[in-house]
Order: sequence, then C-alpha cells, then structure tokens
Amino acid sequence: MEKINILVTLDENYIKYMNVMITSLLESNQGCAFDIYLLHTDIPDVALNETRNILKAGGNLIPIKAENIGLDDAPTTARYPKEMYYRIFAAKYLPDTLDRVLYLDPDLIVNGELGSLYHLPMDQYYFAAASHTGQIMTMVNSLRLDMDDESPYINSGVMLINLELLRKEQRYKDVFEFIKKRKNFLILPDQDIISGLYGSKILALDTFKYNMTENLYMTHAPFEKNMNIDWVRKNSVIIHYCGRNKPWKPNYIGQLDIFYKETVSRMQSNQKDFKVNTTRK
Repeated sequence: MEKINILVTLDENYIKYMNVMITSLLESNQGCAFDIYLLHTDIPDVALNETRNILKAGGNLIPIKAENIGLDDAPTTARYPKEMYYRIFAAKYLPDTLDRVLYLDPDLIVNGELGSLYHLPMDQYYFAAASHTGQIMTMVNSLRLDMDDESPYINSGVMLINLELLRKEQRYKDVFEFIKKRKNFLILPDQDIISGLYGSKILALDTFKYNMTENLYMTHAPFEKNMNIDWVRKNSVIIHYCGRNKPWKPNYIGQLDIFYKETVSRMQSNQKDFKVNTTRK
C-alpha cells in the first residue's frame, strides 16, 4: 500500500474542519495509507480523539508540539495564528527519515487521488504550489515583497515540500530577517514569506487541478462552456475554501460548498454525534 506523508498546522479551533478534510482524503485515496503530522502549539491530546477514530480507516496521527523558535514578533491575528508559520519550518520539526511531505490546509476537500502530486519530481525546488494571483497583483506583490520578476506568488494552502533539500539549504536566520524587515508589509504572512524568500525555488502547480477555489470557479464558469460542477468533480483534485468564504458558515456564497456538505453528510451518517454547521439562513 502506498504511503503518503501529510502535514497540517493549526490550533484547536480548526480540528473539526481538519476532520472533514481528512475524511475526504481517505475517501478519495482508498489505496493509500497516510501519516498525518500535526504541528501545533498546545492542543490537548483528548481533543484529537475523533481525528484518531477517523484515521482508523487508513492512517496514523502524529502530533508534534512545536517549541518556540523566535516567532514572538511575527505578526499574527485570530485568522492567522502562530501555527501558520510552522509549515515554513517543516524540515526542522518533521523526522529526518522523511524526504518530502504534502502540506494541506484544513479548509479544503480532497476530491481525487494525490499520488501523482505527491510523487512529482522536485529536483532543486523547495516547494510546489499553485498561484491565485493575476498579472497585476503579481506585480504588486513583487514590489511589496521585493520578489524576483519571475517568481510566483503562491497560495500556501496546498504545498508539496522538499524536506531533504530544505534540510541542506534552508537558513532559519533568513526567515526571521525577512519577517523583521517586511513585518509592516506582510498581509498573508506565511505565503508572503514563502513567495518573497523562496520564489525561485517554487515549482508551479496547476491551480484548477490542485487548488480550485470558489473565486476561480465563479470567474471562469460563466465564460467556459465546460466549466461546471461536473467538470470540477472530474478534474479538480483539491477544492480549497480559502479566504473568509467558508462552507460551514451560513452566509457562504457560491456553489463549491456542495463538496464540503457531501463529505459532512457522509460523516454524519457514520457518526451520529458529529456536528458541523452546513445550513444557510
């Protein structure tokens, strides 16, 4: 059975949404076994009981408590807690036996097989990720973060991480210096840092396949005859609910929440006490 290493970083508030993501991961990749590495600050072990129960279907949960490594001055908010930075230091925290790991945000649904992405040749790249920004915003981000002209501004919600190469070449000092120098210009801090500091070491992924969003769908579906929900179901491996438009909120705008609600519905049929709000007012 194929083994795939997954990384998630979050606080306790997002566990219930991570559980939905993991359920979709297992359902869409039944020929795989997963080691789920959870980097966190202070999640109590009892809070992960439901996650472990879900993973009995095909995976292991490996929580790792991240010690403070100099992030006290890094900008954080309720929406962007300290845990978001941990993925940048994945090579430090994860076992040396791992040569790569696939980072997944908890606010997404896995809709297809991940083997092709996971085994993508990384060569001299640190990260493989998709971009959601157009030409104008790419230029703005380039100026804001002093990026190379050819560097992509990526969404950090789905990233294949080359742990082996990062262990050899990454300097943590560079990260802290970037935060200190650009602190007042960081808007989406973790992906600002990854894009600004490692842009030339990022391999571009197919956004529609590996980081499909509601915004992408609403922008393209009206103009592309084949772009509909069935197209997404067949072609988008990962559907990402990034931003404030979350499918568990009653004011969700769009159509892609159907994938989230379908997964929750299956969870509820198997677990009578599972509760995630999927209704709209």
